[in-house]
Amino acid sequence: MDVSDEDLWVFGYGSLMWRPGFSFEERRVARIEGYRRRLCVFSHVYRGTRERPGLVLGLDRGGECVGVAFRVAAMQKSSTISYLRERELVTDVYIETVVDAVLDNGKPVKAVTYIADPQHSQYAAPMEPTALVELVRQGRGISGPNVEYVLNTYRHLEALGIEDAELAFLAETVA
Repeated sequence: MDVSDEDLWVFGYGSLMWRPGFSFEERRVARIEGYRRRLCVFSHVYRGTRERPGLVLGLDRGGECVGVAFRVAAMQKSSTISYLRERELVTDVYIETVVDAVLDNGKPVKAVTYIADPQHSQYAAPMEPTALVELVRQGRGISGPNVEYVLNTYRHLEALGIEDAELAFLAETVA
C-alpha cells in the first residue's frame, strides 16, 4: 500500500458503509465499475460459524457497485489500513485492491477496497435465492445474527437512495 502524504480513500459496499470503525474526514456516495455487490462469501466468523455459516457481501466481478467512499487523512492512512486488514482479511477470502471510484460530485479517486476471491473455499456464488435465505436465517457469529447484517445494509443503502434488488428481496423475506 502506498505510504505517500496523500489522503486515503476507502470504498465500502457492505457493513463498512454503516460501521466503518475508523476516523474519516469525508463520506461520499461513490460508484465503481467492474464489480458488483453480492452475498457471495460464507461467513465463518462475523455472521456465522464453520458448522452453521452465514453469508456476507463481497465485491464480485461484473457490473457496477454504488457504495460509500471515505476520505481518510494522510496521517491516519497507516492505522486505517492496518485496521482494515485485521477486519477484512481475517480468513483471507478478500483481496485488498485499489479501484477507480467516481464520487457523487463526479470526482474520480483511487480507493482501497476488498473484493471476494473466487478461488477461496468461502466463495459462495452463484447461489439460488432459497439457499441465500436459508443461510442468512441460520447465520450467527461474533458480530451477531446474519439477518441483522442484511437488514442494516439494506436500510443504509435505501437511506442513501441506492437500489440493490438482491438485498431488497432478502430484507423482505427474512424480516
